[in-house]
Amino acid sequence: MSIISTPLFIKGLSVSALALASVATMTSAQAADADLTLEEIVVTAQKRAQNLQDVPSSVATLSGEKLSVLKAAGADIKFMSARVPSLYIETSFGRTFPRFYIRGLGNSDFDLNASQPVSLIYDGVVLENAILKGAPVFDLDRVEVLRGPQGTLFGRNTIAGIIKLESKKPTQETEGYVRASYGRFNAVELEGAVGGALVEDKLAVRISAMYQRQSDWLDNTLTTEDKDLEGYVEAAARLQVLFTPSEDTSVLLNGHIRSLDGTANVFRANIIKPVTGGIIDNFERDVVSLDGANEQALDAHGFNVKIQHDFGYMTLTSITGYEYGKVFSRGDVDGGFGAAFLGEGNFGPGLIPFPVESAGEIPGLDQWTQEIRLATTDNETVNYQVGAFYFHEDLTINNHSYNTFGGGAQNGFAVQNQITEAYAIFGSVDYTISEDFKVSGGLRYSDDKKDFTATRTISPIGAPNITVSNNTKEGNLSWDVSGTYAANEDINLYARIAKGFRAPSIQGRITFGDATSVASSETAYSYEMGVKADVMEGRGRINVSAYYYTVNDMQLTAVGGATNVTQLVNADKVDGYGFEADMEFLVTENLATTFGISYNNTEIKDDTLFIATGGSGPVVLDPLNTDGNASLDGNSLPNAPEWVANFTARYSVPVEGGEIFAYTDWAYRSKINFFLYESVEFKSDYLLEGGLKVGYVRGDNEWQVAAYVRNITNDQSLTGGIDFNNFTGFVNEPRKWGVEAKVNF
Repeated sequence: MSIISTPLFIKGLSVSALALASVATMTSAQAADADLTLEEIVVTAQKRAQNLQDVPSSVATLSGEKLSVLKAAGADIKFMSARVPSLYIETSFGRTFPRFYIRGLGNSDFDLNASQPVSLIYDGVVLENAILKGAPVFDLDRVEVLRGPQGTLFGRNTIAGIIKLESKKPTQETEGYVRASYGRFNAVELEGAVGGALVEDKLAVRISAMYQRQSDWLDNTLTTEDKDLEGYVEAAARLQVLFTPSEDTSVLLNGHIRSLDGTANVFRANIIKPVTGGIIDNFERDVVSLDGANEQALDAHGFNVKIQHDFGYMTLTSITGYEYGKVFSRGDVDGGFGAAFLGEGNFGPGLIPFPVESAGEIPGLDQWTQEIRLATTDNETVNYQVGAFYFHEDLTINNHSYNTFGGGAQNGFAVQNQITEAYAIFGSVDYTISEDFKVSGGLRYSDDKKDFTATRTISPIGAPNITVSNNTKEGNLSWDVSGTYAANEDINLYARIAKGFRAPSIQGRITFGDATSVASSETAYSYEMGVKADVMEGRGRINVSAYYYTVNDMQLTAVGGATNVTQLVNADKVDGYGFEADMEFLVTENLATTFGISYNNTEIKDDTLFIATGGSGPVVLDPLNTDGNASLDGNSLPNAPEWVANFTARYSVPVEGGEIFAYTDWAYRSKINFFLYESVEFKSDYLLEGGLKVGYVRGDNEWQVAAYVRNITNDQSLTGGIDFNNFTGFVNEPRKWGVEAKVNF
């Protein structure tokens, strides 16, 4: 701990000083606007409703107008990337497969069987597989980002944290909204919801739906069409019915469906400069040259039932969930056309050694979950909850390879099947020692079992058919202990120690190779302390936390390399430390701001771990062994920016009948490496994106019209790469603009 304490707390003190300076500059307006206060933020980070300021862990939220602004222009769930301190999101799979990173911990694996250390929970149901985690964001009450291990109440595979999505629930009040927008690339968005009582005090309903479409704007120079790629059509709907047979009992039914038809992630050959790195000078964002197919389609649906019964002294909660999904995604992985062996002029852009075209498919995914728990009801001294959890997943994955020169005929096929069953029992207790001091603690025992089989029936390189099997089974105990001290009525100090657990993982993409790999379980120990303060007489909120963690036997994925296969490995240890700060201020009656910043430092510590580097011949910065493999010792984790910062400001001018407003938002992330090894080429220096929305609001938010711009500076940054064939990369989305209207009723 002493090694990291100096830089960590210097940075933490710097943030605190910045926050205090911000408060000081705003104090002069305080007298004139003394009646302004921030609304209380209620979260369920501990599976019960609490004021955000009372939760003894690092939690951030997105809701209301801010949430609506950030997801404009048809953005998928990746819009949250860098909009919350310590959170980064990327993908190489288009709109269907987001990869989440919290405090630098994540998984860059592109396989459809990949596990992640960040869990996504939608309306109380864990969405385990990557294609379910791309669930569309609409008609939400709030998003909660829980940073740090959440192994006690939420279980395995949460060592980095959790993203919780909470939809708006049915109420007895009749209300709803309709929002419509039109923008660049013929982008159309329709979203709406309506709800209210069907039977007074007994039955309520809420129906929500969204529709998004965008025309192709990326031109493939090898076709006769003007625009070929990046278009999509996506639709989703949710029906919720709340039945309240008595004051003590409620039953909430939730059915939802999603459909997407579009294009896979577009890979671009040789857009990264060899030797120096960065995007090539003559790069054109709206042009690509692909001789392979590019398509993507996803369908998913599910339901969950939440039953609650209040016994007076405690509440019983049961949540039953089912999720189904299927996806097909095919792309031209080499990012160009032709091959070097065809001779000069028959390949490009740049050198294309050989063509690669493949697809990943889930023909069917079934996931069942069941949670049941008992919790006491707001006792003065002791409150507790105990529960049990069951998880079952049956997953089939088809891996396809295609002969680009043979008209796209299939020349490789392998199928994976994995059945996962997990059980857990858990309990936690909160004890009020005094009016100012509370302690909490919890335990969870998890048992995880996987049965995996992979079979190759067609080999693109003429290898024989093969079947391989792997099985894993492991139990683990996770826990947390925390304490909260109320320094005064406006300031809470807290400290938390937690252990998290990620179950063993199996990887078996055997289309091109014969071997599968297994990563044993990893455990994380996290130490965190923080301050949560209401300032400026309730017109400001400053939450700051500092942390240190160690992950033992961390699961890492060696992605790509010369053979373009994934291999799971365990690193002896990964250390991380940093801080995050979330701030919000009502500066005046007409000006509101938010500011977030985080610093995350990660380091792999294993002097025996070496991996193969890219077949494209990057300039590798790591020491190499006699086999030419790179040492990972001392490297940071991939896709782990040290700095994340975000800022929003809303300014309004009252006019007769309403107000005119302007809302701007900015997000920054610092340099990232794309792979476990470090190279000159496969990295991105930084990304800075901003947005602006200007409009008119009628009355008490009865309706509004507005114009918006996303990526207002048209920032052009690398967001990922493929290293095995050439210097393939992919980039962020271009500037988008549009107009929208919303009516509330």
